[in-house]
This record gives sequence, structure tokens and C-alpha cells, in this order.
Amino acid sequence: MEKRIINPWKWQDQRSYVQAVEVKNVESTLYISGQTAISDDGISSDADMKTQLIAALKNLETVIAQAGYKCNGIVRLNIYTTATHELWPHFNIFQDWIAKHNIQQSLTLLEVKSLFETLKVELEATVVK
Repeated sequence: MEKRIINPWKWQDQRSYVQAVEVKNVESTLYISGQTAISDDGISSDADMKTQLIAALKNLETVIAQAGYKCNGIVRLNIYTTATHELWPHFNIFQDWIAKHNIQQSLTLLEVKSLFETLKVELEATVVK
């Protein structure tokens, strides 16, 4: 697999994403449903944003590993949140996770009116190998 990063500017580097990712000679592609802070028993978390973000990242990592992929294969990541102002103080958790896995992904962050039940953040990814 070959990845090429397209960044006409430098400002996005501080926000832990790239403007575009071109991928060639892909063996396979994994499209992951939005991962949230839902327990192994299917119970939606009613915890604060920080706790839910950590749990959503853990669940995303679990699905990727279970499928036989690696986190550094993430090429597209969408973040949905019910409160951007609650997410920003904890964005470093996301950025540290991105750096830990050496991920260079395109990114969209959207504030939405609501998510399922009591959830505050949802992560949707496309992963290649």
C-alpha cells in the first residue's frame, strides 16, 4: 500500500490531521461504524466528555484490531459531538492517541444536535492495509 499526504498549508499540523490522503495499491479497506462510549454489554455511557472520548477511542481501537488492521491505517476519521465546547478541553487526548499510533488522516469534526441515548462523542473511521 502507498499513502501520499496532501497538505497545501501547515496550520492543520497543530490540529493533528491532514488535508487529504491518497492511497494506492490497497490490499483491503475497512469502513467502521461510529464508535462511542458503549460498554461491552451495550450500555450507553452517561459519563462526562473526557471519559466518553477515552472509551470511544478504546472501542475504535478494539474494532480495528479485531478486524486485523492497525490504527496507523486510518485514512479518514469523522468526529461527531453534541458539544464542541466540551470536547475542546480534552482534544489533547485525541491528539496524543493520533501521535501514539502515527496516524495521518483526513478529518471532519461536526457538532450535532444529539447522538444515541446519552452519548456525547462518536468516531467514524475508514482504515486501509
